[in-house]
Amino acid sequence: MYGDFTPPSPSHHPKTPSSRLSPISIPPLLSRYLFHNLCCECQGKMERSLLVALLCVWALSSLSAASVDAKEQCPERILGNERRQTCPKKCQQDKDCGNKRQCLCDGQCGLSCVAPGRTCPWPLPPGNNFDLALLSPSPSFSALLEVRCKSGFTMQNGLDTTIRRCQGDRQWSGDEPVCTASPGGGLAAEPVLVPEVSCSLPDDDDLLSVQGNATVGSTIQYQCAPGSVLIGNSENICDENQMWQYPHPFCRRVVCPPPKEVERGHLVAVQRTEYEVGGTIYYLCKKNFLLDGPNQVTCLPNGTWSAEPACRARCPVPAQRSRVIVGGVKRWPYDLTDGVVAHGENVTFFCKHPEKLCSFTATEVCVDGQLMQPSCYLDPTWLQFKLFPHRLVSEINPCDPADLQ
Repeated sequence: MYGDFTPPSPSHHPKTPSSRLSPISIPPLLSRYLFHNLCCECQGKMERSLLVALLCVWALSSLSAASVDAKEQCPERILGNERRQTCPKKCQQDKDCGNKRQCLCDGQCGLSCVAPGRTCPWPLPPGNNFDLALLSPSPSFSALLEVRCKSGFTMQNGLDTTIRRCQGDRQWSGDEPVCTASPGGGLAAEPVLVPEVSCSLPDDDDLLSVQGNATVGSTIQYQCAPGSVLIGNSENICDENQMWQYPHPFCRRVVCPPPKEVERGHLVAVQRTEYEVGGTIYYLCKKNFLLDGPNQVTCLPNGTWSAEPACRARCPVPAQRSRVIVGGVKRWPYDLTDGVVAHGENVTFFCKHPEKLCSFTATEVCVDGQLMQPSCYLDPTWLQFKLFPHRLVSEINPCDPADLQ
């Protein structure tokens, strides 16, 4: 395969210590020859000189460079070639760009720092004598938009279809298309070019997005990303002087302050100076205390927490020698755990009718360690409890409803 090619003598290539050899300075045919012959000798005979090993590496790098050269290269940015396009910052690799931006090819602008998530205006207002169709899933960077003239209409170049691309400046490439009628189906009439005049869109912002067309007379809408609030007008109109009717608004990130410490309990959360919208924290109470409210609260879009729980104390039952109703069950106070009830629990007491031998009930609620005794309730004496248990107020017959009126 390489029989007709005689490799050059090593004497023709003087050694240059610590100098870097360019992989493009050797012809491809010589690279393949060196790779095919010399590297085989490197593998079979480890005693070959350092020069042979260096030539092997040289040949490999030349092949690698050839494959890179074969790839399509992004055009260099040439000032003046951008036409109506506003070029972002130049770059060579992603690390040259800021947060959430990548070094991508942006048409005539060349390699530029663009935010792939930013979108061009869509949907666009209906055009005269042409239809619009988005050929990509979303109107983001590099998305394609098809402009097709209606039947009987063509563009200046005689075609009825053109493709526009979403540029890094969030505008569709090219001029606004103009479709003119073709009389009698013959050659297209000379179109009257209407240059597109538009207002400048706001600078790239990770929180602010724009919907609509920025041409003169058009209206755009502003939206903020979740977790932020719009400061300014939500709509704007491009006036004939290519100035917006109102200043561009901005989005302010919403945060919640650190939650308040809960008395007789604990907060379960990462300690921060501020919390983003949607962030959650948890509450726990110490032993013998009950959580009043949800155990999980969330930072709301208005910058406040969804709730402020508290830890409430249990209440001792102010009855010793008369049964009460707790949880729908008639029980002696000493049968209750520690003789107390939880915060928010209803306790029903038995009261004696002032004139008849019957009883009626009165209910009180435990509120953070306080359970009030009804004014009608009178706790039996020790002698009554021991000698006449069947006559206790909680054991006698209930009063007839008519007796309580």
